[in-house]
Amino acid sequence: MSGCPVEYWIWLQRALGAGARTDEILGLFTNPYNMYEAGSGEWRASGVITPAQFAKLRQHSPSQCYDIKKHCEQHGYDIIAYDDEYYPPRLRDISSAPLVLYVQGDKQVLASPVMISVVGTRQASRYGVEVTQKLSRQLSQAGAVIVSGGALGIDSEAHAGAMLAKGKTVAFLGCGLSVDYLRENAALRRAIARNGAVVSEFFPDAPANRSTFPIRNRLISGVSLGTLVIEAGEKSGSLITANFALEQGRDVFAVPGDVISSSYTGANKLIRDGAKPVFTAMDIMSEYAFEYPDLINLSRSNEPISSVEYVNYRNMSGKSHTNEKRKTEPVRVEPPACKEPVSVKRELPESVSDDAKKVYAVFGDSAVHVDDIKRLSELSLPQVLAALTELEMYGFITLESGKNYIKV
Repeated sequence: MSGCPVEYWIWLQRALGAGARTDEILGLFTNPYNMYEAGSGEWRASGVITPAQFAKLRQHSPSQCYDIKKHCEQHGYDIIAYDDEYYPPRLRDISSAPLVLYVQGDKQVLASPVMISVVGTRQASRYGVEVTQKLSRQLSQAGAVIVSGGALGIDSEAHAGAMLAKGKTVAFLGCGLSVDYLRENAALRRAIARNGAVVSEFFPDAPANRSTFPIRNRLISGVSLGTLVIEAGEKSGSLITANFALEQGRDVFAVPGDVISSSYTGANKLIRDGAKPVFTAMDIMSEYAFEYPDLINLSRSNEPISSVEYVNYRNMSGKSHTNEKRKTEPVRVEPPACKEPVSVKRELPESVSDDAKKVYAVFGDSAVHVDDIKRLSELSLPQVLAALTELEMYGFITLESGKNYIKV
């Protein structure tokens, strides 16, 4: 558990700002409590605090941070400070380590030793979408926790691939946990919280803007052993993540793409400049199997990704987040989106698990509480939550207030 009261960490984070360099300050004062007790004279004399930070340090106090603690308690968020046992160990190695992380979901997953980040464009092609989901499933089956940014496109498929493999995944946000950002990804964000964690270093009500995402990207790379880039143009934001990875001493991997298409210029240049090309999960996981033999299973990681099933969960609910205008790439023919009236019970795809089928059979025309779903399906709570994740990803159910779910 944290030794220094968490409100002191929040106070110092508020003064420094997200993404600020923290190693020199912590090296000098050890923790925010000692710094607060040292007083403004030593802050000024230290030489590691800017005038703007000095003004904020004097403007606020730890006692003013209880509102943030209360907000997190009301919403079920965990606050993980720098010296907390669940703080990601690898993040402590970076010079701009966040002093506080706000977590929705399972905070224990943040301490996982084997994390691989998967990043790429939001305007993903069908090729990029399928490759991402299949590789993420393979990586998850081999023992990796998949890390990404919770956005549309490549990020979404990375998270989905991990969950389809019954693995864990972590999304780092460029806004606060309570901000309704990317509403079309709300179901996936809830699913990630049930199968891993949604994380932010920004205050819960902090909005997203152009500057918050590059700040966020250093955490995606910093928490991971390596970063995999899939479908990135020459000016893609995912290249920022790759550059952070290199600066942080992490490995960089990339999936080769069409040399004619500008959508793959960034990823292809990474390979030219030394990133390891990736064709199966083995190309990544073999780098770490010796160090983590008890956590990594390579038995199926070298299977061609063409043999891995692609689950088009978006189209099952009539949604798509791919760039359909790219005619130069092969397009997988998918069944049309279901267009029956809501009152007609839609057929579940064959890829849905038996537990999901049992849970879906419980639903009628009205909302059902998760406790009633557990009782009627005769499944354990973990089985029910996993099944609800599948059904929500496919767009067959949606969450209402008070842990009530209703058929879409």
